[in-house]
Amino acid sequence: MLTLLPVTLTAAAAAAILNIWLMIRVGRIRTAEKISIGDQDSEPLIRRMRAHANFVESTPFVLILIAAIEISGRGTPWLAWVAGLYMLGRVAHGLGMDGGSLGKGRFIGTIITMLTLLGLAVVAVLITMNVM
Repeated sequence: MLTLLPVTLTAAAAAAILNIWLMIRVGRIRTAEKISIGDQDSEPLIRRMRAHANFVESTPFVLILIAAIEISGRGTPWLAWVAGLYMLGRVAHGLGMDGGSLGKGRFIGTIITMLTLLGLAVVAVLITMNVM
């Protein structure tokens, strides 16, 4: 049986799991600080909310580019590695947003996200120009 878009499906599944993880992390702070709505100027809550929002802001673009490149037939085998690296970067960013000893993860995750978006966008343009 042929699986269509296996890299995209795997990346989307990983993104869904990461999204749930980020949601749970927000929920833990909300529960601990008894904050149901808003952020009540709680820095830990704001940090985790921004980590989740940042994930939601960039991941759809990455998934769309991964799918488009995979559909073009020009993404093997490197595309799966890029998708995996992106997801690891998002974990690093999520943990890094808490600050402290893991704070460097925010920078690492941000750089990985930006490079992934830029790299996939360049590849998509090169594919449309029949250069790749």
